Amino acid sequence: MKIALIGASGQAGSRILSELSARGHAVTAIARDPSGIASLPNVRAASGDIEAPEPLARVLEGHDGVISSVHFAAFDPDKLIGAVKASGVRRYYVVGGAGSLEVAPGVLLVDTPGVPCDLQVGSAGRRRLPQQAQS
Repeated sequence: MKIALIGASGQAGSRILSELSARGHAVTAIARDPSGIASLPNVRAASGDIEAPEPLARVLEGHDGVISSVHFAAFDPDKLIGAVKASGVRRYYVVGGAGSLEVAPGVLLVDTPGVPCDLQVGSAGRRRLPQQAQS
């Protein structure tokens, strides 16, 4: 598959990038500063920023899927989803982190008593994403 990975130089993104490369996918690794993207087989580094959705949409065009590994508290989900929709890519995934962990069916960890405030704040953006974008 031809996959665009947003946040490819970050902590989660660099690990996802390594796995995608190892599996033989053609990856466009996207970061604001592409110089921090690992040089791996089948990987092309590209500059892109969620805060600039129109140029980002152009980078995303032609891919089979998009994965975002950018932390939820660091971006406006509407801009990300807008860029993906404008690109024409039909499959997109947002790496979940703590905001996607369930402690029981339908009960998110962040909704349980005693969860640190920073996890709740970081999960707020995830709640605004369309269901199909969550993973």
